[in-house]
Amino acid sequence: MSLKTTTSSTPSDRITWVRISSCYLPLATPISDAKVLTGRQKPMTEIAILFAEIETAGGHQGLGFSYSKRAGGPGQFAHAREIAPALIGEDPSDIAKLWDKLCWAGASAGRSGLSTQAIGAFDVALWDLKAKRAGLSLAKLLGSYRDSVRCYNTSGGFLHTPIDQLMVNASASIERGIGGIKLKVGQPDGALDIARVTAVRKHLGDAVPLMVDANQQWDRPTAQRMCRIFEPFNLVWIEEPLDAYDHEGHAALALQFDTPIATGEMLTSAAEHGDLIRHRAADYLMPDAPRVGGITPFLKIASLAEHAGLMLAPHFAMELHVHLAAAYPREPWVEHFEWLEPLFNERIEIRDGRMLVPTRPGLGLTLSGQVKAWTREEAQVGTRPEGHHHHHH
Repeated sequence: MSLKTTTSSTPSDRITWVRISSCYLPLATPISDAKVLTGRQKPMTEIAILFAEIETAGGHQGLGFSYSKRAGGPGQFAHAREIAPALIGEDPSDIAKLWDKLCWAGASAGRSGLSTQAIGAFDVALWDLKAKRAGLSLAKLLGSYRDSVRCYNTSGGFLHTPIDQLMVNASASIERGIGGIKLKVGQPDGALDIARVTAVRKHLGDAVPLMVDANQQWDRPTAQRMCRIFEPFNLVWIEEPLDAYDHEGHAALALQFDTPIATGEMLTSAAEHGDLIRHRAADYLMPDAPRVGGITPFLKIASLAEHAGLMLAPHFAMELHVHLAAAYPREPWVEHFEWLEPLFNERIEIRDGRMLVPTRPGLGLTLSGQVKAWTREEAQVGTRPEGHHHHHH
């Protein structure tokens, strides 16, 4: 019997059509953290979302997304449009191979940051497609440890929020079933930070998990002092006390204080996270799948983090990270942000301090009707077979 007949008995599918859309999600309230108070950034009013939709000859579909806050949306879209043709005709199951192909297609723009964030949208779509095809949620396809994940709320604790409103927001989150509260700190006047954290800790009591986030705005001496002052508050972690690339500084804090140090959200590749982990610069690693280039690099980072004994708390995009966190061995935390909810028809359920992992196939997401209205640019490559136009657009 010839080899040919055995190999051809499982025909492979191929990618025939790709659409990318650049969608701008307006935020109800302009958002401010320490980077705004130090004059480094303007308040944030919108988030640029890059959607990728992939279809195959066999009729399988995948939906993925990447995003950019403040600048970067048009750049991500332009790069995605340039590399998208490399997907046409390829087998969608070969995700790692396709990641590399897309990476080489844009190699002179680099292997981190904007160029790989454009790849992230395609990568997430390919994983969504593979999981749907298997009839499994993304978490189950990866192999999950749990059906729900601890979650904490960030959106209620920004620095533009007055102190009395902070308490109201925190209580509302806890009543909704969210497990912990994160407060922004890192203001030029540290006394204000201490007052806010003191007030909220007293308001919530000692049992509620509480985190703080300085958004990289302290220098080393200030970080030392603030970590020492916050030590008695029994915080879950102190996040981004220093510049995101100051691995030595973060490592010194992690070694010195009982309160865990959390960082990693601003890093934009698996290689950068590898460097952070080598320096022992965090107790909680906070990778962001779209920001590092998708699920493929995220899984590499998670393997390194597990091996190094780190805890995991992925940044933002809970709709995606709830699946990835479910597949991490040590009990993780997922960040609850309701910001992306208008983009999707589905909602994540929260109960007893935990986010339930969706059981629908793939990411379990479909685009809402609102997306079309907020889309500023779109591009398609390849062709769709007739009868595939029942889609959401």
